[in-house]
Amino acid sequence: MWLNPEEVLLKNALKLWVTERSNDFFLLQRRRGHGEPTGRITGLLVGALDTVLDSNARVTPFRILLQVPGSQISWVIASGAAIEEVNKHWDWLVHNLLHSLSVFENKEDVASFVKGKVKGLIAEEVQGRQAAQEEDPEKFREALMKFELRFGLPSSEKLVTFYSCCCWKGRVPRQGFLYLSINHMAFYSFLLGKEVKFVIPWAEMTGLERVSTGLMTEAIRVNTRQRQREFSMFLNLDEAFRVIGQLADIALRRLLDSEGLELDRVLQQPTRITKRILEEQALREYVLALFRLPRGERLHEVASCSVWTPHARCHTAGTLYTTDSYLCFCSREEGSCILLIPLSEVLSIEKAESTSSLPNPVIVSLRTKKAFQLIELQDRDELVGSLSCRLKALQWKQSMFRSKKERRAGSAQHGQQRGPDDGLPPKPAGSQRQQGERTLRSRSMEQVKERLWDDHFSEFGRGVHMFRTEKIQRLVAMGIPESLRGELWMTLSDASSELESHQGYYTNLVQKSMGQSNLATEEIERDLHRSLPDHPAFQNPTGIAALRRVLTAYAHRNPKIGYCQSMNILASVLLLYAKEEEAFWLLVAVCERMLPDYFNRRVIGAQVDQSVFEELIRERLPELAEHVPDLSSLSSVSLSWFLTLFLSVLPFHSAVCVVDCFFFHGIKAIFQLGLAVLEANAAQLSASIDDGQALMILTSFLDQVGSKESSCFPSSPPAAEESGCSSDADHPAVAHANITDLINESYEKFGDLTVRQIERLRCRHRIRVLQAHEDTTKENAVSKADVSEVSPEPFSTEVCQKTELYNAMILSGRSYMERQYRLDRPQFKSLYGLLVPWPGGSNQHADTVANRTFTLLDQDQDNLVTFREFAGWLDALYCEEFNEKIQLLYRLHIPPGCSTLVPDAGGGVKDYQEQLKQMLEDLAKKKEKDVEKPLPLMNQWEFIQFCKTLYSMFHGDPEENDLFQAIATVTSLVLQIGEAGHRGGHGSGSEVTGQEELKGAQPAQVASESAGGGRGGLAAEKEWTVSYAQILASLLTEQALVNFFEKPVDLSALIAVAREKQYHQRVGLLTLQQGR
Repeated sequence: MWLNPEEVLLKNALKLWVTERSNDFFLLQRRRGHGEPTGRITGLLVGALDTVLDSNARVTPFRILLQVPGSQISWVIASGAAIEEVNKHWDWLVHNLLHSLSVFENKEDVASFVKGKVKGLIAEEVQGRQAAQEEDPEKFREALMKFELRFGLPSSEKLVTFYSCCCWKGRVPRQGFLYLSINHMAFYSFLLGKEVKFVIPWAEMTGLERVSTGLMTEAIRVNTRQRQREFSMFLNLDEAFRVIGQLADIALRRLLDSEGLELDRVLQQPTRITKRILEEQALREYVLALFRLPRGERLHEVASCSVWTPHARCHTAGTLYTTDSYLCFCSREEGSCILLIPLSEVLSIEKAESTSSLPNPVIVSLRTKKAFQLIELQDRDELVGSLSCRLKALQWKQSMFRSKKERRAGSAQHGQQRGPDDGLPPKPAGSQRQQGERTLRSRSMEQVKERLWDDHFSEFGRGVHMFRTEKIQRLVAMGIPESLRGELWMTLSDASSELESHQGYYTNLVQKSMGQSNLATEEIERDLHRSLPDHPAFQNPTGIAALRRVLTAYAHRNPKIGYCQSMNILASVLLLYAKEEEAFWLLVAVCERMLPDYFNRRVIGAQVDQSVFEELIRERLPELAEHVPDLSSLSSVSLSWFLTLFLSVLPFHSAVCVVDCFFFHGIKAIFQLGLAVLEANAAQLSASIDDGQALMILTSFLDQVGSKESSCFPSSPPAAEESGCSSDADHPAVAHANITDLINESYEKFGDLTVRQIERLRCRHRIRVLQAHEDTTKENAVSKADVSEVSPEPFSTEVCQKTELYNAMILSGRSYMERQYRLDRPQFKSLYGLLVPWPGGSNQHADTVANRTFTLLDQDQDNLVTFREFAGWLDALYCEEFNEKIQLLYRLHIPPGCSTLVPDAGGGVKDYQEQLKQMLEDLAKKKEKDVEKPLPLMNQWEFIQFCKTLYSMFHGDPEENDLFQAIATVTSLVLQIGEAGHRGGHGSGSEVTGQEELKGAQPAQVASESAGGGRGGLAAEKEWTVSYAQILASLLTEQALVNFFEKPVDLSALIAVAREKQYHQRVGLLTLQQGR
């Protein structure tokens, strides 16, 4: 490869090099000991010297020198590990430069010309490649070539960065290089003649941590499923740890949860990932979390500056961050002074005259006739120009939006202008409904807090762009007055900017979403009356209708989230203190910005924060962690704290104060309060003997946390009341704690926890959570299926990959459950065709049978089949005896499997439905074979469909002819039995006889006859019936049929074939999508 020209004073010092080719200006040399016959002492010495040197000091065996006649100085311009590579460079020099050099009179010009050409070749080679983006392109280019040469990974595998480090094997260090690419971590070492190299895919990493031992001050430990590796380095340990965590996080999110977790657009294209991109992404994630900005915001400029703070009467130093729609400022000490300015509020951004006391000032003017002064801005002109361009584009977009809105308003009728809020009270429900019930003391306290906030507004400003300092933190900890709570929630979360920039959006969303029916709307309807059921606001149709509109509109806006049960509690509280449209935008802010990834299908965000919370417990509460080694029990209790913001575990007034802190500090407030709660109960928790006792300790404590206003609130959430009563009865009384004191204590003891620390912990713990989730959910699903005869591995490999509809939800505000894996009808039919044990699974009739099977297994009629039901069906097909398989086929051809029953208002149909319900319960309990339950009789039409199914199953079987003859014999025999039973009044072998038969079977036939279905027909057909026992006895007379159903089938082989087919289908689908 071409090298940046480097001087060599002695062309052949110590005879280490042998000249192979030469001319007047260039030398091609070979290192002694390479390519020589053994036995020469000089070659052995040089070879031994090169062998003992480490990988960093070793030199390439071939090089090209530039020499100037009459000079003792030469320059190395190329090198290579193979003679072929160096010969290409030599030929290029001879054909393109050698003849041109003879025309130079000044020999110094020759050296300058050649060095310039070589540097140009390097620049051309580097151009368009990643090396050009690195701080040291030459060094990175060399590392890239070594990476490609040593590990033999695909050419698409892109190197991101590399570090010099030691890999420890026990107490033995191996010095080498650590290479980090988009999909792998690779290590290479060559020490004392021994080569060590290995590659770790990011997908195999299960944990990342920093450790300290006696031999090394600090090291990076990488855990995989097979083993763990430890790396130490003198420099760049923090940077390497961060980059490893980022690359593993990105790879796992892309592979394991690409739908549930939103990746940045740049990170979705692995070939664009560089070290600089990772640094920018880490900074962007920090800024989004610190200021709780929308996830789509892009970070543009970062500049150090000082802002004039009128309340302090001085300039406060910090950092300015600019995004698509915001100007954000944070003081050097995180949280001491924060300023958020939406560009939609900005009127102009202008440069002012620079002076010695005010260097490089910039004035930001707002529409509210308020201005902010920024000084000490580096690259002020470029920054102001960029901001002015974005501001003009935003103002033009706003003007276009306003003109369209005015035109629509002018043409609309008065009745069409009514929004969803028209049916609600004009003021927040909470403050309006509770006004008459407050005591004199509570009203006076509200007035005191209102005056304090008015004073704060006059000093620090009002609105989104007010200064956020430690003083506002103290006011929030006291509890926001109810008259200001809705406004301040909108301000602190910046939901007000979203509302302002999306006028009419909520109204249109409500109109589109209302009347639709899907899984989310069904769950919403079930939970509407469970949201603060004792509160007056939700004991009337007005409040319930408002809650329904907010939840349904959000489910329509974000179908990836849809609806989770904790959202109804949160939305109901938001509606108490804000108007309906404001409550909607507050819900958007919480679900999409303040609690990212909390409400997706697998609540990965909440699980990650629980893992972070466990580490914070070990770090901040070491004594508690020592007495409670397994912190998973505490994190399982705290999950509801995070998902419902303590609304489900604290008395109402106290919980609302926590929500106040959450809107001011974000998730940091929940972490701090959770640590404070555990510290307050550390002694009792350390002495607890089991998880149940620890749960009761925390429940009793939280039930007693009150506020100064709690005595005047008419009713608390029912869950808190019930747990409080039981706690008082079973446990000694716990001293009442005040929520304000608890919040202040959390700030004092754990206030040093920063957003930057939380984001770094999240990135690292997400790796472990994703891997653990991927490993355990399949096993959990199979264990719930309780299938002992079938190996669980095929299910965990195939079914769980096919159907990932996992959810974790809060139940009754106190606990959560994991929803099983579920299949919808198309997914079930796809797997049916791949996994049925008979060869006729792909013909036309098989689709009908698949539909009937799905209907039979869908016990709760929600159009989803659980993993347990699916595994039980496979268990019956592959592992049960002959009579159980025939019974399953029999059930497929009577209701509900063969859905010809039409519900009727009469009592007979209801009785028959009760019988079918009992039949379905029998199917779920097939293990209890000692209890025989009667099955409904089968009429003639159903028996014909049963025979069609058997015929379709035999197509393609080697014994097809014998099976067809056997089923023909059985069909004739059963038809004769049915005719005999018809003439005699009932089937001789029926399981339901006499009056029971008429009571159970006839109403179903009458209902079917009224609907004109297959079960109806001629009057004679209504009386033609045959029982399961008669069909089973007839089938047992034909050995070919018995052998067919008892023939063993390898399920693992079928799953392997199915996996390959699905892989090719997905590849074809991706190819089509990329072609578009």
